[in-house]
Amino acid sequence: MTAIPIIETASPLDDPRVRQLRDRLRGGGLTAAGDGSLDVPAIVRDIVADVADRGDEALVALAERLDDVQMTPDELRVPVSLLEAAHGAADAEFMALARRVVQNIRDYQRHIRLEAPASLRRGGRRLGVRYTPIERVGVYVPGGKAMYPSTVLMTVVPALVAGVKEIVLVSPPTDDAVNPMVMALAAELDIREVYRVGGAQAIAALALGTQRIRPVHKIVGPGNAFVAEAKRQLFGRVAIDSIAGPSEVLILADDTAPDDWVAADLLAQAEHNPGSAILVTPSATLAKNVLRELERQLAQLDRADETRQALAAYSGIIVTPDLDAAIAVVNDFATEHLEIVTADDEAVLERVRNAGAIFLGPHTPVPVGDYYAGPSHVLPTGGTARYFGALSVNDFLKASSVIHYDEAGLAEDATDIADFATREGLTAHAWAVLIRGQDVVE
Repeated sequence: MTAIPIIETASPLDDPRVRQLRDRLRGGGLTAAGDGSLDVPAIVRDIVADVADRGDEALVALAERLDDVQMTPDELRVPVSLLEAAHGAADAEFMALARRVVQNIRDYQRHIRLEAPASLRRGGRRLGVRYTPIERVGVYVPGGKAMYPSTVLMTVVPALVAGVKEIVLVSPPTDDAVNPMVMALAAELDIREVYRVGGAQAIAALALGTQRIRPVHKIVGPGNAFVAEAKRQLFGRVAIDSIAGPSEVLILADDTAPDDWVAADLLAQAEHNPGSAILVTPSATLAKNVLRELERQLAQLDRADETRQALAAYSGIIVTPDLDAAIAVVNDFATEHLEIVTADDEAVLERVRNAGAIFLGPHTPVPVGDYYAGPSHVLPTGGTARYFGALSVNDFLKASSVIHYDEAGLAEDATDIADFATREGLTAHAWAVLIRGQDVVE
């Protein structure tokens, strides 16, 4: 039978088995860095220091050592002619599909884009906010077996909708340039600045700049443990979307959910390997039926062995005493993807506080959001949905407060302002108000 543990518990939040599973996900138990034998932070620190010291020379040396690709610094940037050639050679049906996805993303991101409300007016005071796009953004696109062309669309299109003027793509190098699909989609989206650099060194180059790569103001996009650690170390020098780990799904389902559909959705996430797939349900019957379905469907998968390993290592079925306890587990885990398949999905949704993306109803599996619907699939993992949200157009906007006082407004507030400043010992602050006329405070 499938070695996915079933945890039946009367008090899930206090059950050490549930906490162990949650803490494993939250504490980085899922990692793309292997068995823990590598000191990822130390390796990344050395790479960042090397890029800071040698710039492009470090990038080409690391490409040869880590990617087995030889090039010169002048070959770091992919020529526009190669981007256009890849676009022309791309599969026509795929490009048509990509355009439909782009339109879906544009429609959704335009719908949720922040717009400044009318100014708040109080007498001679006008208070408002102004949203302006970040000027230069770097997008990391994974390569190799983890190359997902959908990531190009899910990161670049929200930035375009925000109005970002300069978008830079970086992706691990190949002998020719970068993955042809990445080049084709870059050309489709009119991205002209693409570099053959991957891993932690790509994040360092974007954050610090090199001789040929100007630094960006924000970096977005998923990557392996080294990419995530580089983003962690360089945060503050540059803005980031989040520090993402391997993918995860939590399915909250009751006995109305089709057990074969639930099993299929768990397998889809475990297929990532590493990937976490968790079912939380008040129905012991559903739990047993899903376990049976997992075994049946596993036998049909191309990657059955790898998926079975992920189920055993990173996944679980939690059987709670009631729906209230199941919802409490949902909010505690704060998962990347949350599927809700219950008798009253909307009522359950109202009680959910922590999740990256929420998929309602039996006809909304996670791949709908991964590829097509419109919201970005770049999502918080490892419990960080407690304080991070899905990447969106609004992550590429910055807010500037706008404050305007006329003479009468300042006269009315001057005494309070000066009093507050004086109490903090900042008399120059007080004088900056008072100097505007003794009549203001008399």
